[in-house]
Amino acid sequence: MAITKDKKRAISAKLDEAFGEATAAAFVGFNKISVADTSAMRRDLKKAGVRYFVAKKTLLRRALNERGYQGNLPELPGEVALVWSAEEDSTLPSRSVYGFIAKFKGGLSLLGGVFEGAYADREKITAIATIPPVPVLRGMFLNVINSPIQGLVIALDKIREAKSA
Repeated sequence: MAITKDKKRAISAKLDEAFGEATAAAFVGFNKISVADTSAMRRDLKKAGVRYFVAKKTLLRRALNERGYQGNLPELPGEVALVWSAEEDSTLPSRSVYGFIAKFKGGLSLLGGVFEGAYADREKITAIATIPPVPVLRGMFLNVINSPIQGLVIALDKIREAKSA
């Protein structure tokens, strides 16, 4: 369906705004998803601080070319949506959509994205999507640091028990 030049300008402005505020972005392929499911997904993404926007691929490519990201733009087959976040956690957009891929089997897929000023292909964005959130990573790090100390305390306690017996 053809759209007017005014509508194209509005979409281009929205894309420029999105790439201007985004810490990272992901391209999402979608098909055979009902309007109700899409609306529910958008609501959940918005609660998480992630924005979801569908645009024509030609306008999307034009906005990306104006930004001058490094690397090659991944293939964008079918219908494409852009997800992005202005949050500090740059894994948030891809991780948030990744949670919906299992729910809408065959209806959603990660096609690639933009991460740290460069294009990322499908495999890289999928790998980024599986990285745990920052608070979980901090907890894992603290557990790694705490593990030797905890082992030492247990060993000292066993020595104390042996001497008192």
